[in-house]
Amino acid sequence: ELAAATDNFSDDNRIGTGSFGTVYRGVLPDGREVAIKRGGVGSSGMDAIAKKKFQDKESAFQSELEFLTRLHHRHLVTLVGFCAEDDERLLVYDFMPNGTQQERIFAINLNSWQMRIGIALQAARGIEYLHTYAVPPIIHRDIKSSNILIDAECSARVSDFGLSLMGPSDGESHLSLTAAGTVGYMDPEYYRLQQLTTKSDVYSFGVVLLEILTGKRAIIVENRLKLRQNPQLPVNVVDFAVPFILAGQVISILDPRIGVPEEADEMEAVLIVAELAEECVRLEGKERPSMGEIV
Repeated sequence: ELAAATDNFSDDNRIGTGSFGTVYRGVLPDGREVAIKRGGVGSSGMDAIAKKKFQDKESAFQSELEFLTRLHHRHLVTLVGFCAEDDERLLVYDFMPNGTQQERIFAINLNSWQMRIGIALQAARGIEYLHTYAVPPIIHRDIKSSNILIDAECSARVSDFGLSLMGPSDGESHLSLTAAGTVGYMDPEYYRLQQLTTKSDVYSFGVVLLEILTGKRAIIVENRLKLRQNPQLPVNVVDFAVPFILAGQVISILDPRIGVPEEADEMEAVLIVAELAEECVRLEGKERPSMGEIV
């Protein structure tokens, strides 16, 4: 049925990738539009490296399935169903017709400060739910613009729980494990100490806020290409934006495609977001706010 819904997983219906597989747009027999995430199939005949990748994807599938069957919040993606038959691994979600926050900033249209900040706040509420109201708490581990989906009502939905983990047990401050996530968004303290806390998600969310403000990607590719000529160029949005924020020069980093807010209350909101972003990306987790404090 799911193969038929995607025209046998046609490339024409391919809309993205997730932590464990490729995502396809599909239409169920009742006309409902869905997004179907398909993992790699089969592990027989693989070499050791390929088998390890397959096992990682299997782990991501089980993680996402486990969390989304018990998590329900208006700003998290909704799991419609799944398939775990033989070597096939499929997850089915409500289709998000307005793409991702990343596409909103960098590809589709310019939108407005009100829309960008509104979507960020909604995503923050979804992450706060994971940290504060889920029992036990959940650490997402891969917060980034492409994992914030936009539904038909232009409301944010946090997605992709393939790397997510339950938070530390009572009395423990962190989880000790090898760092995982996406370059540019990953908490440097987590990477350095191999200690995961909810503040690692806060750092990643801070990077998303800086992308929203500046219109620049987490890794500034054009600057990386110019490093030989100018080694002082910042290669990530944190190094680019934070010095301006600390110097009180937020206007200097705002996405020029939208421009400086004309209304005083909108400018105030932008300044608050800039201040929050700077606090979120501080090097030490103890100096960052909680998601509850952010919302």
